[in-house]
Amino acid sequence: MSIMLPKIDFAFKLLFGDERSKNILTDFLKAVLPELADEEFEELTIVDPHLKREYSGGKLEILDVKIRTASGKIINIEIQIAAIPEMRERISYYMANMITAQIGSGGHYGELKQAVSIVITDFDFIPETKRYHTVFLMLEKKEHFPFNGLMEIHVLSLARLPDDADGRLADWLKFLKAENEEEFKMLAEKNPVINEAYCKLQAMSDDEANRMLYEARLKAQRDEYSRIQGARREERWEVALNFKRMGIPVEQIVRGTGLSSEDIAKL
Repeated sequence: MSIMLPKIDFAFKLLFGDERSKNILTDFLKAVLPELADEEFEELTIVDPHLKREYSGGKLEILDVKIRTASGKIINIEIQIAAIPEMRERISYYMANMITAQIGSGGHYGELKQAVSIVITDFDFIPETKRYHTVFLMLEKKEHFPFNGLMEIHVLSLARLPDDADGRLADWLKFLKAENEEEFKMLAEKNPVINEAYCKLQAMSDDEANRMLYEARLKAQRDEYSRIQGARREERWEVALNFKRMGIPVEQIVRGTGLSSEDIAKL
């Protein structure tokens, strides 16, 4: 039986969102957020450790791991293996919600704690750079000093990770990116906590109930991806048809839509 891939969000949440193996989550967070004081990790609370057990019907929910640190900072981790529409806008919306959800109608703004979003992608999400770890803050436009440090977004790109990258964070990202036993074993030998994660991943993979849910999640993700791709193809056909009706040359329609001249001739 093949091992579950940790970059699939179901397996990721089982692995990093389990109260019984919080040291795995802690080691990963310390690799991503080395500037965060050690005291913050002394009391990590996983806000929603439960998994939704149904994936059929309706919108495909995002399986994330939300954590509260010792001082009350909120950290949210999500992993995406394929591009989804308006992803940057959705991340901004979730970040705003992480802030506003902290206080009720009678709360005070001074009670707000920092919100950190960690987004792991297996596609080229930030094409503006070749770095695999990018950090976004709210900064003054010219002098680049922070407004208040309440919001911080980390994007970790598995697709951008070079083979020769080294260090604690690179090893964790290689673990998430790994797809065979040889890669997992090599990384497990370098870091005892990654070794623990690898052993847990093996146990998860041998569990029949987990395996069924994992396969169901994979199917749901493939179906959603196919739906999105189909919708995008329909949009391109519609744009091409409108261009053709406007009398725009075929060569320009090809460049603008990515369709072939043969496809456009059929319209």
